[in-house]
Amino acid sequence: MRSKDPRFFLVREDILPEAILKTAQAKELLRKGHAITVNDAVEKVGLSRSAFYKYKDGVYPFYQWSRGKIVTLSLMLEHRAGVLSNILNNIAHVRGNVITINQNVPQEGVANVTISIETADLIGDLEELVTRLQGLDGVRKVELVGQS
Repeated sequence: MRSKDPRFFLVREDILPEAILKTAQAKELLRKGHAITVNDAVEKVGLSRSAFYKYKDGVYPFYQWSRGKIVTLSLMLEHRAGVLSNILNNIAHVRGNVITINQNVPQEGVANVTISIETADLIGDLEELVTRLQGLDGVRKVELVGQS
């Protein structure tokens, strides 16, 4: 029995059926201006127009779902001066609004940090921010652990 209210699932990309993945890719081409029309986008990704229209209203990237929310990131940082400051500066650079920071006592040169960020004014998308943070010096790991 299906509920009238939609339910949402967070699903890893590698287990999505091809038509749903290609629909998301086509929508991304349209969003970024790499395709002008639906016909152009579906041709580029190898998807039929009927499949695109079947799934387009039910498929969207995680960053769109998280826009305007408070997201929580878990980070594993090397315990060195300036690492956390660099993280916070990068979040501020993309207009993320830090709500809370919780840092555990460093053990064996590594500190676990949890940061909650309001994403309403975020420049770019959450996936780009996570990738950006992951590439910073002193950052060993970044994971999205929740949203509200």
